[in-house]
Amino acid sequence: MPTPPHRSVRRLLGATLTLPLALGGLLAGGASPAVAANGSGPSAVVSMGDSYISGEAGRWQGNSLTTSGSRNGTDRAWTGSAYDPSRVYGATAANGCHRSDSAEVKSAGGIASALVNLACSGATTKNVFRAANGGVAYKGEAPQADQLAAVAASYDVDTIVLSIGGNDLGFADIVRKCATDYIVWYSYCHDDQQVVVDSKIDAVMGDVGKSVDEIRAVMSGAGYAASDYRIVLQSYPSPIPRSADNRYGESGWTRTNTGGCPFWNLDSDWARDSLVPQLAGRLKGVAAAKGAQFMDLRDMLQGREVCAKASKQVSSTVPASASTSEWARWIDQNETQGPIQENMHPNYYGQLALGRCLALIHARPSGDFSCRNTAGSGPSGMYLTTVS
Repeated sequence: MPTPPHRSVRRLLGATLTLPLALGGLLAGGASPAVAANGSGPSAVVSMGDSYISGEAGRWQGNSLTTSGSRNGTDRAWTGSAYDPSRVYGATAANGCHRSDSAEVKSAGGIASALVNLACSGATTKNVFRAANGGVAYKGEAPQADQLAAVAASYDVDTIVLSIGGNDLGFADIVRKCATDYIVWYSYCHDDQQVVVDSKIDAVMGDVGKSVDEIRAVMSGAGYAASDYRIVLQSYPSPIPRSADNRYGESGWTRTNTGGCPFWNLDSDWARDSLVPQLAGRLKGVAAAKGAQFMDLRDMLQGREVCAKASKQVSSTVPASASTSEWARWIDQNETQGPIQENMHPNYYGQLALGRCLALIHARPSGDFSCRNTAGSGPSGMYLTTVS
């Protein structure tokens, strides 16, 4: 018991599909799509899935305890007189999909003519499936595979990057339970939560595999051969550090009230060294079985996590910086700065780094890779290593 704290579009099959009006705002530069002529169209890269790729928490450039104004320059929604999340999330600030202007696909640079973000914060695998095959609309939007059908008909989609499964597994519930066990119950969460994960993970991986199948079915229906495009399935980074890398002591209230990382050492180590690698390993297996590329992000935030010793909190004397600030959103349990759904996600800097990871793997048409950061460097320092 812990101590209590103190490429051109292929021949289209059937009638040409028209993109939904809402999709226009998801494209790079806000350009409206033109319906492609048969056998031609601008190139596109598409992101699909959940909050770890939609752009959730892109509002924040590091974390600051200041609750007013620009929050020491960390709050990109600050207008100078009020807060306007649509400055970052556009129209999806209203429905909660939170597709930020810095989302992974948008931060990847000039890898395609159109950079299309279909991901939605909170999405599960059933929100990816086609409606005709068990898919469910979410937050007022059609299943993502059905949205992809329209994109595939009007663009030459060469890459689809997918992040999914975390919500099926109950990531938010795990974070909530572990934080509550630290703040309220003075008990560990890792033992009972590992049981929960183990009871769910086989079914979740089956549904992740079905998500890949659904994407392939859409692309085939739009006239694409399997060799015309690729799917990149990515894993999840840990937003909290190992206990040895936490700059705040386990006892006291600093992890809760100052750092925004209210977790016991053993629970932190379990999340970083057991849960995240377990999920990455299983997702790698799905990618291999389904002929997708795999991008391992387990170490992407190493040293840039919330409360990490190698990073700094922003203050009036420590400015927001891509090279020194935290790259993940802390736990703002009282929602004094923004909605709780932003907690524990890569922030603006983290998303720029993810965009760099996507650009790097986009340039590598085959093979599985891990994406890592360079200590003391900004997002431009991201690099790939081969995953065996």
